[in-house]
Amino acid sequence: MTQDILVNWSPQETRVAVIEQGVVQEVHQERTLERGLVGNVYLGRVSRVLPGMQSAFIDIGLDRAAFLHVADLLPSIAAKHTKTKPSDSGASTGLDLADPGLAIEKQIFEGQSILVQVLKDPIGSKGARLTSQISIAGRLLVHLPQDHHIGVSQKIPPAQREALRQRLLTLTESEGGFILRTNAEDAADEALAEDIAYLRKTWQRIKAAASTRPPLTLLHEDLNLLQRVLRDLVDTHTHSIRVDSKEQTALLQQFAKEFMPTTLEKIQHYSGERPIFDLFNVDEEIDRALGRRVDLKSGGYLVIDQTEAMTTVDVNTGAYVGARNFDDTIFKTNLEAAHAIARQLRLRNLGGIVIVDFIDMSKDGHREAVLGEFRKQVAKDRVKTMVGGFSQLGLLEMTRKRTRESLAHMLSESCPACEGKGALKTPRSVCYDILREILREARTFNPREFRIVASPKVVELFLDEESQHLAGLSDFIGKPISLQSESVMTQAQYDIVLL
Repeated sequence: MTQDILVNWSPQETRVAVIEQGVVQEVHQERTLERGLVGNVYLGRVSRVLPGMQSAFIDIGLDRAAFLHVADLLPSIAAKHTKTKPSDSGASTGLDLADPGLAIEKQIFEGQSILVQVLKDPIGSKGARLTSQISIAGRLLVHLPQDHHIGVSQKIPPAQREALRQRLLTLTESEGGFILRTNAEDAADEALAEDIAYLRKTWQRIKAAASTRPPLTLLHEDLNLLQRVLRDLVDTHTHSIRVDSKEQTALLQQFAKEFMPTTLEKIQHYSGERPIFDLFNVDEEIDRALGRRVDLKSGGYLVIDQTEAMTTVDVNTGAYVGARNFDDTIFKTNLEAAHAIARQLRLRNLGGIVIVDFIDMSKDGHREAVLGEFRKQVAKDRVKTMVGGFSQLGLLEMTRKRTRESLAHMLSESCPACEGKGALKTPRSVCYDILREILREARTFNPREFRIVASPKVVELFLDEESQHLAGLSDFIGKPISLQSESVMTQAQYDIVLL
């Protein structure tokens, strides 16, 4: 499937849209003041060890301490405890974490300096997730300088892996670990050797900085979004990479010439009069991706709700009555929904647990067809996904690896009026909250007067339907109660002033 990549650059942010068959499939964004941390290497300091959780909090200079689990400690610390053999990817497949010798309190201590790398950006109230096994990604290879395994991406056919592993062994001379990436399947030895030299040089620079710089220092920063586009998004299906900045086009071409010469001819400077994202209505797609409802061409629709625990997707037939019978209507709606959901997962960058409530299907053949189509569509996703079958309740469960903030978390925030609940207390409920609070205050304080400052709707209700209750409370506490309307207040906001 041919893809085009559009890059909209400005001094404050870089935006990238991946277009396939004329439709926006992915949106990536990096703001100058909010660059992600994944891949960054820090010299951290252990701030707290938690034996009960077999984890530790590491201070790397951020607002919140980062999290390091014992499983993410450098495997070579306890290599002799490893029970399993290396996998095809080159990393150990597991450690006997029940071994007392691997307990985290035996490995690190509070105040210790430790070299760590960010696995996941801080998300919500959670700090960054760390690992002490450093990996440096290149164009063709991933370098594991503290390891000694030579691995090959599991996406490469098994019949080719051993030959590729032997080539790598010859080129690396068994110095440090390397994993051959999927896009290096047909790479020449010269290109692999160049990548090896670049990665080793980068590691030496990190080591030198770690020995001379103080804790909480950033030692290595991952590539910027434009450079990662070439490294991670461009493949044989990429037709063009259009950038609307002449300066950034030149910088990207320079980077491509040094590290990815085969992509150089695909990079173009876009000089059209229309904004580059207007070519495929990208901004409109982003606005729609921030809403709950996604309309299907047939007349059906999806309702997507994202919470911290999981994301739920509900499929509805809506106005679609085009099929010959009800079963066919449901089947066709679910098939269309399977395509739309897979696209929305990529477009919105939804991660973690995802529960899909397809419309109930009575025929087993329809269920299998929808499940097969959905798995086919999510297989196109670059992010690792795992799709289960239908549960006894007819729900489809899946997981999608969470590596960065979702589009909604990046571009929006909770409503200050409803605090992200999506609902507000009714004016009458707010009135009764106020009456109860005045009664509590009257038992503690003895002011001359109580004044209610609230939204116009609440004040209007006190002057009309709730006036009797307000007067009754005033008589009961023996104090006058006045009203003040504030248009800037939301329906749920109020204040009680003691005069």
